[in-house]
Amino acid sequence: MHISSIKVKNFRAIKDAELKLDPNQKQDLTLIVGKNNSGKTSFIMVFDKFFKKEDNFNFHDFSTHLREKIYKIDSETIEEAIIGLFLEISYSKDDNLEYLSEFIIDLNSKNNTVKLYFECLIDEERLRNDLINIDKKYKKKFIEKNITSYLIKNLYIYEKDEDIENNKQKLIKKEVSAINSLINYQVIHAKRNLASSETKEKSSLPLSKLSTEYFNKENMFSEKDFIKINNAILEMDENLNNLYDTHFEGFFENVRDFLGSTALKVLSNLESRQIMSNSSKVVQIDSEENFLPESLNGLGNLNILYLLLQIDLKKRFFIQEDRSINLLFIEEPEAHTHPQMQYIFSKKIKKIIENIPNLQTFISTHSSHIVSQCNFEDIRYFHNHNGNVKIKNFYLELEEKYKLQTELFKFLKQYITLYSAELFFAEKVIFIEGVSEKILLPYFIKNFDEKNKGKQDYIPISSQNITYIEAGANSKAFQHLLNFFEVKSLILTDIDSVGGENRSACSVDKGIASSNATINHYLNYNENDPDWFNLLKKRGIKITDKNINLFYQTEENGYHARSFEDSFISVNYELIKKHKKDIFGLKNKYKINDNPENFYDLTDSIIKSKSEFASSLLFLALVNGDKEGDEKIEWKTPKYIYEALEWINQ
Repeated sequence: MHISSIKVKNFRAIKDAELKLDPNQKQDLTLIVGKNNSGKTSFIMVFDKFFKKEDNFNFHDFSTHLREKIYKIDSETIEEAIIGLFLEISYSKDDNLEYLSEFIIDLNSKNNTVKLYFECLIDEERLRNDLINIDKKYKKKFIEKNITSYLIKNLYIYEKDEDIENNKQKLIKKEVSAINSLINYQVIHAKRNLASSETKEKSSLPLSKLSTEYFNKENMFSEKDFIKINNAILEMDENLNNLYDTHFEGFFENVRDFLGSTALKVLSNLESRQIMSNSSKVVQIDSEENFLPESLNGLGNLNILYLLLQIDLKKRFFIQEDRSINLLFIEEPEAHTHPQMQYIFSKKIKKIIENIPNLQTFISTHSSHIVSQCNFEDIRYFHNHNGNVKIKNFYLELEEKYKLQTELFKFLKQYITLYSAELFFAEKVIFIEGVSEKILLPYFIKNFDEKNKGKQDYIPISSQNITYIEAGANSKAFQHLLNFFEVKSLILTDIDSVGGENRSACSVDKGIASSNATINHYLNYNENDPDWFNLLKKRGIKITDKNINLFYQTEENGYHARSFEDSFISVNYELIKKHKKDIFGLKNKYKINDNPENFYDLTDSIIKSKSEFASSLLFLALVNGDKEGDEKIEWKTPKYIYEALEWINQ
């Protein structure tokens, strides 16, 4: 028995989105990933609001598209202003249906699904009646502040989805509290208030507090396991009673003299809970005799320790309460932890939770390190497009897209695991061709930002959430992935002209085609079209993907370069010639003369090491000009790269 579908409507960032799980078997772990403000927290909080009795909905829990309508509730009926949570529970004949049976309404043996609908709606009539007495100019504020008092929570069982909208009388109403006999919901929120070395108050030591809670629950659930502790406390009581008799003897004599009472006595009444709460603390062992208090531990360590204690505490709740379905939500476990610890957490979490019966765990994260270590089948990707959240099954949807390109899909999975899990959280992506571009692109971006910083509302590229990928000719493998993420993507590549019968490398003016697999893939190379390459040179072929754009060398200053190095040398030739003695990665420097006949041939004959060449160019640009009298070296950005930066920044 397990939850196979979760659908949320009209709650905060989520207008209407469904998270689908395997209907045939329980998915033990689901990873909720996505960029900021993509609805991950909203997805978790809607469970809090329906499953926790003390958590009530408020005005700002309604999706933004409903709020203006709610303001007009005194003049309009707003039946659509309902927050909804839909759960589908799949079960088999082998399951223990003791707790589920009261929710089963379809006795057809072929149907093995129970559908539950939680709703939060406004008591419109009562609110309208009260609004009559509110001054018109205060109505909006009254609704915002007081709507919680007019909200009603309901739970229904239903068979058909269309009945929710059209035949609500067919729904079977249940008490909302009835769900607690079937589902045990627990959550560990991201806000954990961990104590740092600056924290002085004992109340700000959540790890010690949680250890106390853990002890008390253990004591409550398993008293026989605490006999030794409780016996020790009773023995302490007896010893303290004897000490108290001696210590307070003089005081009691005065009491007898004044009041004539002999019935006073001070008794020790120690309780394990009080001792644990007031007289115990969590420390880290630094050596055999040295201990670090909680407040002096690193926040990363504290966070992991806190999570482990919380999970173990939740585990005991799950086991003791013995529900058919256990739900555990963990929000952003990576808080305060360095990458290595995030790797460890992602590897260990399944082992930690695997012994909890009937458990389905949902973890939301912004950590690329956690994502890289998970099974891709477990990922559900949250995407907010123009205020509408979509929840995508990462593995199944991409597997379908790559069904005719299985090798590319295999490459993609391994590449993301090893290098680029940041793609899940990127606002934009830039693909670069090789090592030279990788070294110099940040310099070009810095210059671009500097040139455009005076423009109104300009956001520097260097401050944007951009993932950079060095994929070479393999950029084509990412096409379906980029469209899945719906992320703006720039591919910087080389035109790689070839000519002759053997299609060998040549200058662009002699070329008849491109050997670049990325260009040929995205721009639909047609070997039967003699004009294709001429159109390519003039950027006359448009890419069809709305999220992806391709930039390569175009004619500049009367010359059309074939590669990045070729292009860079052609636009910076005078400066390179002047400083050639300080530039590494070159050979045949004598060829750098006054009038090169062909930059393509020159580049081919002088480049010895692309990485050394690019590194020395960057070094000269960064260090020259600091001292008085030094010449400031500023390399020009090739036109195609500048135009690419203009596009990615739009």
